Amino acid sequence: MARFFNASVLVFVVIIALVVTWIASGVLSREEPQPLVQRERAPTSVAAGWSRAERIERILSLYGDLEPQQIVIVRARTSGIVEEVAVQRGSFVNPGDRLAQLSLDDRPARLARAEAELATAERDFDAAVELLERGTGTRAAEQAARSRFEASRSALVAIQQEIENTEINAPIEGTVNRIIADVGTVVTVGGEVVEVVDNDPLIGVVQVPQYAVARLTLGGPAQVAITGREVREGAIRFIAPVADAATRTFRVEVELANPDRDLPAGLSVSVRIPTEEVIAHRVSPALATLDEEGNVGLQAVDENDRVVFYPVDIVRAEAGGVWVSGLPERVRLITIREGPVSEGQQVLVRESPGRFGLAPLTATEDEPEMPETTVGVQEIPAGDVVQ
Repeated sequence: MARFFNASVLVFVVIIALVVTWIASGVLSREEPQPLVQRERAPTSVAAGWSRAERIERILSLYGDLEPQQIVIVRARTSGIVEEVAVQRGSFVNPGDRLAQLSLDDRPARLARAEAELATAERDFDAAVELLERGTGTRAAEQAARSRFEASRSALVAIQQEIENTEINAPIEGTVNRIIADVGTVVTVGGEVVEVVDNDPLIGVVQVPQYAVARLTLGGPAQVAITGREVREGAIRFIAPVADAATRTFRVEVELANPDRDLPAGLSVSVRIPTEEVIAHRVSPALATLDEEGNVGLQAVDENDRVVFYPVDIVRAEAGGVWVSGLPERVRLITIREGPVSEGQQVLVRESPGRFGLAPLTATEDEPEMPETTVGVQEIPAGDVVQ
C-alpha cells in the first residue's frame, strides 16, 4: 500500500514538472512586442483659384411702391346741382379744362340786380361829388354815397365770381381717375366732384433702415425695377428728416420720369441705390462656409498651402455671384474639397480648372504668372465633396 502511494506521488510530481517546464519554455521563447508602425495620412486634396479684388459700388436694394406726383380732389367752390360732367374716367386734362357745370339757379337774377344797384350807387356818388364841388353839398353826404357805391361794386364782383365758380375746371395736368359727383348730384361748398391724378413724374417710395440713410444724398442716382416692366433711371428727391416712430425707418422718394404716362401708380418696385465704392471680390455663394463660431466666410490657402478662413460681408448680390468684402486684395480661394478641411490644416493644392465669368488675374512684375483661373461655380468630379 505504501509502495502504491509513493508511486502516485512520483507521477504527480513529474506531471507538475513537465507543465512548469512547458510554460517556462513558452515565456522565454516569446519575442518582445514590436511597436505599431504609424502610417502617415496623406494631406487632403483641394482645388483653389486666384481672385483679385475690384472697386465696385455698394448697392442698397429696397422694395416699395410707385406713387403719383399729385392727387387732387377737385371740390365745388359754390353750391348747386351738377348739370353736366364734361369728362370721363381716364380723360387727360390740362389746367383750366372744364370738368363739370353746376346749375346757375337764381344767380342771373342776382347778377342783374347787383348791376342795377351799382348803376344807381354810381349816379348818387357822382351827384354827391358835384354838389360838394359847387359848395352846396356836404362832405358827409359825399362819403355816404361813396360807401354805397363801393358796396354795390363789391356785391357785383361777388355774384360774378359765384357764377364763374359754377364751372368746375381742372387745377392741374393729369388723368381723371374718379367721377365723384354725377349729373343730378347736389353739392355744397367744398363738395367733392372729380379726382385728378398726375403721374408725371412718378415717385418710388421706400423705407430706408437707419444704418443706411446717412449714405444717401439728395439728387443721387437710383434704379427702379418695376414689376413686369423694364428698369428705369431715377433720382432721390426727398429723404425724411425724421424716422418713422414705429419702424425706425426713413421715407425716401425717388423721382421717376413718366412723360408718356404709360406707367400707372401703385405698382410694386425694387429700388437700387448706389451708396459708396468698396473693394470686393466676386465669388459663387456656393463657396461660403462657417467657422467654429458660426461666422460666414470663405476658405483659402496661404503660401504654405495651409487653410485660412476669412469672415466676409456681402456687398452686392447678382445673378452670377456675390461681391464680398473682408478678403485680402489678392487671395487663393478654395473651390473644391475632397473632404472637410479646417483652419491651419495642411492641404495638397491643385489649380481650379476653367473660368467662371470673372476677370482673370493679371500678374505684376514682382508676382509670378498665375493661371487665369477664377472663382465660381463648377462641376465637381466624382468623389469630391463641397463643404
